[in-house]
Parts: sequence; structure tokens; C-alpha cells
Amino acid sequence: MGIEICLPEIPILILYNLDPKWSAQEQEGVIEVTSQVGQAISVTGHPTTLVPVKSSDLDSVLSDFNPLDYIIFNWCEGLPGVPDSEPIVAEYLEQHHFTFTGATSATLQLAADKSRVKRLLDEAGIPTPRWETFEKSSSVNWKHFPAIVKPSREHCSEGIHRNAVVRTETRLKNRIRYVIKRFQHPALVEDFIDGRELHISLWGDGDIEMLPPAEMEFPPFEEQYGRVCTYESKFVPESKQYRNIKTVLPAPLSENELTDLEQICKAAYLLMECRDYARIDLRMKDGHFYILDINPNADICPDTSTIAAAELAGYTYKDFLSRLVSLAAQRHAKRISELAVPVRRFISN
Repeated sequence: MGIEICLPEIPILILYNLDPKWSAQEQEGVIEVTSQVGQAISVTGHPTTLVPVKSSDLDSVLSDFNPLDYIIFNWCEGLPGVPDSEPIVAEYLEQHHFTFTGATSATLQLAADKSRVKRLLDEAGIPTPRWETFEKSSSVNWKHFPAIVKPSREHCSEGIHRNAVVRTETRLKNRIRYVIKRFQHPALVEDFIDGRELHISLWGDGDIEMLPPAEMEFPPFEEQYGRVCTYESKFVPESKQYRNIKTVLPAPLSENELTDLEQICKAAYLLMECRDYARIDLRMKDGHFYILDINPNADICPDTSTIAAAELAGYTYKDFLSRLVSLAAQRHAKRISELAVPVRRFISN
């Protein structure tokens, strides 16, 4: 008779970054949203503890917690004072044998390098706009316009503004020069697909579900090359784009278009080895879809397109977070079961 492994109401640690250098208002906003997450998870029966990360020393934050006794809800986007450190957080959790929600460190590291992602998409035959990276503006030999210039290793649309879209070689070189100087890494140049922008949320491990597609609807008066989801449109409430870009759910698509979209997005999700959830941003033009970006550990605050899509599919915020915890709990139970194997063998002898 085998040993039954049960994990009833396993405690959850909600790990989140709280940079002391942020303004009081910014810190209050983060605490408020994280508290909403904690409340939604606790309703499912899991005791929850909010664990703020206020420095780069994760040992001081997590050393009192036994990784066999807790699951971490990884809400931590990085370490205060350490740029591009989201993968470092996941790597620490892996090295210290914590089970946690969301992507692995390898997937987060890959997603941070847009050039590597584009290369993998091309190799897999998954459609993405034509692209090239440049380490200096003098080496540019790009003839396809309009084009869009992006930092190759930033996320959250950092460095993407209205003037990121260029129509001449001179403007292209100027923008490449600016991106390289400002961000200290190569510039990524893509064909600018002037079409519909879709944000597709998926979740699951093995059995992957695509949630209803969301479309970013730009104001009708917006000039052609201003139809871009910029940093301001996502994070600056007082900006014109933030106020005027609307989210349409579900995006009006035919059955054939939905079938094609689901096939492309699931292929990209698996290619990147996403885990638990992710959001894929695409453009659609002339009946064809082009992947712009893949976002493991996408923003799942209550007001995001991912949560709106989940609610349209019939899931409450509590349901959504509960499923993420459940997926992590399955991995945790497997680890506990594997650790119990030597005990089982001893008993059988």
C-alpha cells in the first residue's frame, strides 16, 4: 500500500517587490493590489502571507520559510536596485527548492532577449514581423518602411514611443542611435505592421486554454504611425493614449481566424516553455497574424486585459488565482511524493 500525499490548504507566500525608492503613493498602490491578490487566494482556503522584497537580499526574506511547507505566488518582478532581475528571483527560488507560480528562470531569461525570441519563432515557422538587430547605426542596411525600432532587451514597452515608428533611413539611424545609447544594448528593428493589435492570454500546463482575445482599439483620429501601444499608453494615466486606447473583448474574429490564432499562440506558448500563464501580443493584417511579443508572467492585476478575458470566459478573479495556485500545488505534490520514495522503499523492506 502506497503512502498518500495530501496537501490540504497549503500556505501561500505572496512574494512581491516593494522598492523603498518608490514614492509613498507608488508603494501604497503596490500594497493595495497585492492585498487584493492575497484576499482572493485566502478565500480559497489557503492561508496567505504577504512577503515584501525591499532589497536584493532574498535570504533575509525567505530564510525562515521551509520550501516543503509553502508555495510561493511569484508576484515579484525584480529586486530593488538590480536591473532586469526578474529571472534572478525565479532562479533563487529554484536553487532553494521552492515551488512557485509562473515561469521558470530559463523562460524569463529567454523572454528578456527579444532577438533570441524572434530567432526561435523564425526557426519554428511561427509568423513574426521581419526583423534585424543592430549594434551601431553605421551598419544599418534596412530597406523596409515603415519600420519600428525597439530596445532588444526591455519589456513593458520600455523605449517604445510614437517616434519609434520611422519612415526614412535617416530617422531609422537616428532612432537606432538613440536606443543603443539610452539602453546600452542592441536595437531591434522590425517591419511595422499597421493592423489590428491583439493581446491573447493563455493558461495551463499541458492542457492549455486560450482565453477570449482582446483587441486594442486606437482612437479613429490617431494618425497611422501613432497606432502603437507605447509605454505611456500602459503606465501613464494622464497621457492621451492611456485615456483613449480602449480594450475590446472579445475581439471580433471569424471562426477560421480564431482557429488560426489559437494554433499560433499555443505553438508560441509551448516553444517558450511558458508555465501557468502568459500573454502574447500580435498584429493582424490582411488575414495574417504576426507575433510581436511573448510575455510569461504577464500582468494579472484586476484591471488588466488578461483578467477581463478570464472573467468573460466565466472565471472570477478568485477562480483565476486559485487555478494558478492549483497548478503550482500539483508540482509541489509531485516533489513531496518524490521525496517520499525512499521512505516507501524502507517500509516495503
